[in-house]
Amino acid sequence: MESNLDAGLPPDPQEDGLDDLDTAEDLLLEEESAATGWYVVNCYSSKEHQVKANLDARRQIPVMNEDGDFIDLRDFIIDVIVPTETEIEIRDQQPKEVERQLFPGYILVKMKLDAQQRLNEDAWLCVRETPGVTGFVGIGHEPTPLSSSEVEQIMSRIESPEPKVKVRFQLGERVRITSGPFAEFAGSVDELQPDKGKARVLVSIFGRDTPVEVEIVHLEQLG
Repeated sequence: MESNLDAGLPPDPQEDGLDDLDTAEDLLLEEESAATGWYVVNCYSSKEHQVKANLDARRQIPVMNEDGDFIDLRDFIIDVIVPTETEIEIRDQQPKEVERQLFPGYILVKMKLDAQQRLNEDAWLCVRETPGVTGFVGIGHEPTPLSSSEVEQIMSRIESPEPKVKVRFQLGERVRITSGPFAEFAGSVDELQPDKGKARVLVSIFGRDTPVEVEIVHLEQLG
């Protein structure tokens, strides 16, 4: 069929935009095919780091798919993490940073999805058959990716630059202040602010209960 250009006529806007439209559709399909999701994988408790090491090693090995072609599993298993956060614990009246697992018995695996939002079968099998793995977390028999809000919440805890203070106290508990202007004062816990690492303690000053703000690491329990 003769186009407008061949006939010496002005270009048809619809015909002229076909290439751009095809390119846009190709890009959209490419973006969809490159979509990823974070999946929760159940594993033996206390073996999380070993399972991560096993899976990291397995995804380095190319596998042959059903068409007889070798595929790089690193294209489909993007990342593996053991979610942890840093806490400050008081040991022998001294603050000490310790690493705590957020979800004992679980690891997170970032995996590539196809255009139908499905996992690559070889990648799924690689994860599922990794020593120490007991299965994917999901609805029914289908692995279910975390929502974007869930991922954001977890990552914010993992990447937080400020260690979280481990709270060993309860509201109303009797404590002693160990440092600062109110050192050696005793009182009761009136409010806890673990995100700020602080607590409000009611201490008796001139016979009156007076609230003072203290860092949690500067409190100790009264026996």
